[in-house]
Amino acid sequence: MPGLSAVPAPQPEPSTRWLVGLLLVAALLPRLGVFFINENLFGDAVVRTELAERWLAAPHVITSYKDGTYQFGPLHLYLVGAVLSVFERDVAGRLVSLVFGVLSVVPLFALTRRLFGWRAGVAAGLAFSAWGMHLQFSTTAGSEAVSLFFMLAVFALVAEGVEENRFQPLFWGAVLLNFACALRYDAWMYIPLITVALVFSSEDRVASLTRAVGFGLVCLPFPLLWMQGNELAHGDPFFPIKAVDDFHKQWVSDSGGAGGALGWRLQQLGFWPGVALFTLTPGVALLGGVGMVRAWKKHPETRWLVVMAVLPALYFTFRAAVLLSFVPLARFTVTQLVLVPVFLAPGLAAVVGSRGDFARRAVVGVSAVLAVVMPVALGLYTFRTEGGLHDSLRPVSPTSTNPVAVMQVARFLKDEVAAKGGAAAIDDDPRYMDLQVAFFSGLPEMRMARVRWDTFRQRLGDARPEVLVRFDGGQLVKDPGVKLDGRTLTLDGVAYQEQDGFSAPLHVYRRQP
Repeated sequence: MPGLSAVPAPQPEPSTRWLVGLLLVAALLPRLGVFFINENLFGDAVVRTELAERWLAAPHVITSYKDGTYQFGPLHLYLVGAVLSVFERDVAGRLVSLVFGVLSVVPLFALTRRLFGWRAGVAAGLAFSAWGMHLQFSTTAGSEAVSLFFMLAVFALVAEGVEENRFQPLFWGAVLLNFACALRYDAWMYIPLITVALVFSSEDRVASLTRAVGFGLVCLPFPLLWMQGNELAHGDPFFPIKAVDDFHKQWVSDSGGAGGALGWRLQQLGFWPGVALFTLTPGVALLGGVGMVRAWKKHPETRWLVVMAVLPALYFTFRAAVLLSFVPLARFTVTQLVLVPVFLAPGLAAVVGSRGDFARRAVVGVSAVLAVVMPVALGLYTFRTEGGLHDSLRPVSPTSTNPVAVMQVARFLKDEVAAKGGAAAIDDDPRYMDLQVAFFSGLPEMRMARVRWDTFRQRLGDARPEVLVRFDGGQLVKDPGVKLDGRTLTLDGVAYQEQDGFSAPLHVYRRQP
């Protein structure tokens, strides 16, 4: 018809494969840039790797807390253990995180594209690629990057199933949620959250209830088997979760929050927004936050995803600020924060409105510059630098490096003890740096006597260590069999002489002839 000639033809969407490939490259390059300089430090990375080594030495199906996994998810130990059969211990866990960290951009793009279009999907993927905190997670051996991949895949499949009114995507989303639950316990809360959200996913109540019941049932196999295993092993199906809760309650007390000081409560109230603004950077965080509000009003079909981000954050904030039973860490926020870039497009539309192309380009440009410059500056600021603000910011920095003094002792043990078939005794440290010394020393377990272990005395007798590492504030000097006299430490009648060249709080001793 002649009148249609005035209507511009819609621009075709670029190839999805090309877009996904572009985003994979964008996610991979910055992570490769820090992979070769980062070290396992946070997220219990070294402990997870050591437990994976034990599992690899005797592979079996882990059935409970005390069956080799403790407070960690068994699936992560399987993954790291499998890679340990090919790569060294310092690389294996980090490689697992790198693969899943880079792949996470695929379900994020799919989810955002489905809700707001391909341009929004590209914007979310690029913002995710530059997320400094996730760069650290993707290059160290914690479980955050792996768990986040599965959670994003769950959200993408749920969105697909609801929009297309098909149960198959919901089924596979529930299967993947089992995997997420086998990685981290915070994923468990999404079983009831998503199930309830599906109840309200359609005006057809029969269809909605059918989706919800089916999804909920498929989510149950791992949680039920894990609860049964812990019931048989500990007499309590929720033993691991209660153990983690007890640890956090004690942590609140040790951190000075048990009295309910106003400063502590205010700090916890602002934790999730603060981490979002600082790690996602202000432009991404503010646009995404505004986008969530706009989407709630203008796009009711996306409200369930807003709930997935907001409700868990409110729950953990309530526990931290009101109940004083939880200590939040930045790495605990990732499942909620990763959904913020999904809403960048509606946020930009709300902020710019009808102000024109110049305003749009200015907002996008400033946000993009901040998203790149802030992580780079933070990574340089915390790289191999200790003390004060450096230590406080390191958990959210793209770069993760151990204290210089710790690595100096670890290298000494590796070169002078492990390489020569020797053994060492290692004190415990209130900041858990003894875990880092032991891990990077390269010493096998049977050639270490660690104060942190209840087998310390037995290992002392078996290994007869010629080198001893002591920490200021450690428990070793409180042992009744230990006497410290100047630069000489006597342990069970064996004298050790302190060596020069090492910095406090670490002290290295050699056994006297």
